[in-house]
Amino acid sequence: MDSLVISSTYAAIFGIIYFAISLRVGNYRRQTSISFGDGEDANFLKIIRAQQNFAEYVPIALLLGLLVEYRGASAVLVHVVFGLLLVGRVSHYLQLTSVLKSIAFRMLGMLLTFSSILTASIFLLLKAV
Repeated sequence: MDSLVISSTYAAIFGIIYFAISLRVGNYRRQTSISFGDGEDANFLKIIRAQQNFAEYVPIALLLGLLVEYRGASAVLVHVVFGLLLVGRVSHYLQLTSVLKSIAFRMLGMLLTFSSILTASIFLLLKAV
C-alpha cells in the first residue's frame, strides 16, 4: 500500500522550488561577489528574504499537511491544504522578488499560506477530540 503519496509529491515539489530559489541566491552571490550577508544590496536583500521566508513557512505547513493525510483526511482536503500553500508561497515569492509588482500578490501569498496552516491545524485538532 502506498501511503502519504500526496504529501510526498508536494514535498518533492516544494523541495524543487527551494532548490531553484537557492540557486538564484547562489548565482547572485557569484555575480556580485557578495560572499556573506546582503552586501547592502537592496535587490539581493529581497532575494535572500524571499528564500528565508519560504524556508520559514514551508516546513511547518508540510508537516501539518503530512499529518492531515496520515490522520485520514480526504484526498481533496489534503490537496486543498497543499494547493493553498503552493499558490501562496509562489505568489509571495514572485511579488517579494519584484516579478509581480502589486503588493496584493504578497498579501494573497500570506493569506493562502496562513489558510493552509490554519486549515490543517483545525482539522488535526478536530481529529484529536
